[in-house]
Order: sequence, then C-alpha cells, then structure tokens
Amino acid sequence: MFEKGEYIVYGHNGICRVEDITHLSLSGADKERIYYVLVPLNSSGSVIYYPADKENSKARRTMTAEEALELLDEIQGIEQMCVLNEKLREEIYKKALYSGDCREWVAIIKTLYLRRQDRLHSGKRVAAVDERYLKMAEEALYSEMAFAMGRKKEEMEDVITDHIRRKKEAMEAR
Repeated sequence: MFEKGEYIVYGHNGICRVEDITHLSLSGADKERIYYVLVPLNSSGSVIYYPADKENSKARRTMTAEEALELLDEIQGIEQMCVLNEKLREEIYKKALYSGDCREWVAIIKTLYLRRQDRLHSGKRVAAVDERYLKMAEEALYSEMAFAMGRKKEEMEDVITDHIRRKKEAMEAR
C-alpha cells in the first residue's frame, strides 16, 4: 500500500514519513507480521508501528498540490456542522476531526469560528472545548495543506482567507 520514504497522514498523528517496512523484533509483536514504521513530522522522537496488512481507514496518502487547490476552491461551499444536542458537541467534533477528511476539518473550523463570534457578540465566554477543537482542526488542515503546497503552516490561514476574498471579489465583479 505505502512505500518507504512516502509521506502519509495517519489519523490524529498528522503527516508521517514511512521510515521503514519491516518485521518487528519487539516483545509482544507478531514476528511474522510486516509493519510500517512511521515517524510523525510534528512530534520529534515519536515512532508509530502499524501492521502493513491491516486495512486502516486512518492511514491515507497526503493530499497533492492540485487537491489542496481544489479544496481552496470548495471551502466557501462547505457547510458548517449542525450540532443540535449540546451534550454531543464534543463527540461530534472528535468524530469529524479523527475522520481524516479535510472537508470535515473545514466544517469544524467554520462552525467554531462562527460559534465564537456569536458567543462573543452575546457577551458570553468561548467554551474551552470549542477552542481546543478549533486549534486541532486548524493544525490538521493547515499542516497538510502547507505540506501539499510547499508553504509554511503559519501562512495557511492568510492563504485561505486571501483566496476566499479574491474569489468573492471576482464573483461580485461579474
């Protein structure tokens, strides 16, 4: 499925480099099984082992530059999340975040940005759970888009807002 030296996204660990594909000699590991040895880019010193023969929806190839540009064009049309039950809010955010789907991350960011604006406008404090999931979704989205586009993660919020602004201006000029 993946090759040594390839970069992949592995669940909530973000972008990882496939460092090796090997049998493990660790105690408790199946010596017959082949494992991917993953090194997360954002967590120096960490190593993840996951079975190469396991169908794992948490592991996927990173988006390409073309896919990142397509996502930029789609962002405005991605709907915010509808959370009807406040008690399930965190579970809904968590499920969307760990889905590994960039469009779900955009939906989280849109939802929590607008929710923050509403709460502040109403004189309420921003919920800690909202801030936590907003930061995690931004980290996931901005990291992968920056990687795909050859940019710095810190630039991505400006890249996205500038793209949306230019697209909106072009639509209004028509």
